[in-house]
Amino acid sequence: MRISAKADYAVRAAIELASQGTERPTKGDAVAQAQGIPLKFLENILADMRHAGLITSRRGAEGGYWLARPAEEITVADIIRAVEGPLASVRGGRPEDVEYAGSAEPLQRVWISVRASLRSVVENVTLADLASGTLPKDIEALAKDPEAWVTRR
Repeated sequence: MRISAKADYAVRAAIELASQGTERPTKGDAVAQAQGIPLKFLENILADMRHAGLITSRRGAEGGYWLARPAEEITVADIIRAVEGPLASVRGGRPEDVEYAGSAEPLQRVWISVRASLRSVVENVTLADLASGTLPKDIEALAKDPEAWVTRR
């Protein structure tokens, strides 16, 4: 899987909002500065997340952004889907809609398995986990595996 700058920035912005709490809105420029995200790019990302119902915004001097739901209810998968669409696609479509013939027939199950594997991580990590710095044990175990850090070409 390739994680785009847009998806990375979106997750980082959401973590920043989660860490700021819901007491008062957080200004977009404060999020941009805290996370090193270009403001114009961030504004488009925040608009996508607002349209997806993940964040709320208010204009004006007392305006800004905040999470629309508790951080415990928003997963990394929710954010990626809001800004990029489906987690895994094959030629722009759903893996279960792709058909292969002959010797390539098992490939569909590979793509479906890739999506399932990806979901097992990003659907189980919430903004609350990230904001607190404490990931679920099974996710930590995956990251601690030395093989996970090896780049293969």
